[in-house]
Amino acid sequence: MRSQGHPLDAVVAALLAEYRDDPPPIGGPPEMSEVAWCIETLRLTLFPRLLGRVEASEWLRRTMPELESRFCAQVAAAFRVGEALDADTARGRALACTGALLAALPNVRGLLLTDLQAAYQGDPAATSSDEVLLCYPGFFALTAHRIAHELHCAKVPLLPRMIGEYAHRLTGIDIHPGAQIARGFFIDHGTGVVIGETTVIGEHCKVYQGVTLGAKSFDREPDGSLRKGYKRHPTLEADVTIYAGATILGGETVIGRGCVIAGGVFLTTSVPAGHAVHGQRAELGLRARGDAL
Repeated sequence: MRSQGHPLDAVVAALLAEYRDDPPPIGGPPEMSEVAWCIETLRLTLFPRLLGRVEASEWLRRTMPELESRFCAQVAAAFRVGEALDADTARGRALACTGALLAALPNVRGLLLTDLQAAYQGDPAATSSDEVLLCYPGFFALTAHRIAHELHCAKVPLLPRMIGEYAHRLTGIDIHPGAQIARGFFIDHGTGVVIGETTVIGEHCKVYQGVTLGAKSFDREPDGSLRKGYKRHPTLEADVTIYAGATILGGETVIGRGCVIAGGVFLTTSVPAGHAVHGQRAELGLRARGDAL
């Protein structure tokens, strides 16, 4: 037992003094452990083959009420914290948003099936669609993103970002829930991919590891604060392929249909449809091992 006057008492007192001007608590934020449970359960709902021998209809009847309840609680927490709503108003909003998300699951699954097929057809190392479903980090990140995007479009605060961050932690792929991604998208390998909030990606595009679709610069308001809510990230038209390590920046940057962007390219300008873009080749040297440099 520590005695009164322990150094930790001073730490506690200092922290309490710092908290003095904070707004009063209105209930805790969404819990990442609960968000993780909801996302993993939604994955099983979307792809019951992951259940193994369990019969899907029995599992859905048993699980959906719990999923609805636990997910609704996290949405309500997001509304309480993000919009400072009282508990009853937050729960009413959460019930509506949760119901809309669950009703959208067949459409979400339809999109993900096109992503699954794109990965299987686009990677010669893929031996089956089950391998993609079970093993590919890009497909996991897209699953989380397509759920988070539904919530983002419904203007649910905070929770879509938490879902994106959950996937980011597991896969190294960072997709903002606001990004608009059409059907048949494939992220190959995926580590280090960054896709910004206002990115628009057309059908049947493919990106490799280390690709950044980011902002070139940030506009400011008259008071000097960063301007929000405008297009800052690039647009990829359909059938674009971007190889590893490429960086494409800017809200006015449009990569035309069918373009191929080579690895390591840095782009801040648009590219007309049907073009390939590559950087200057590095000059390579060859010497026998042991020879002086």
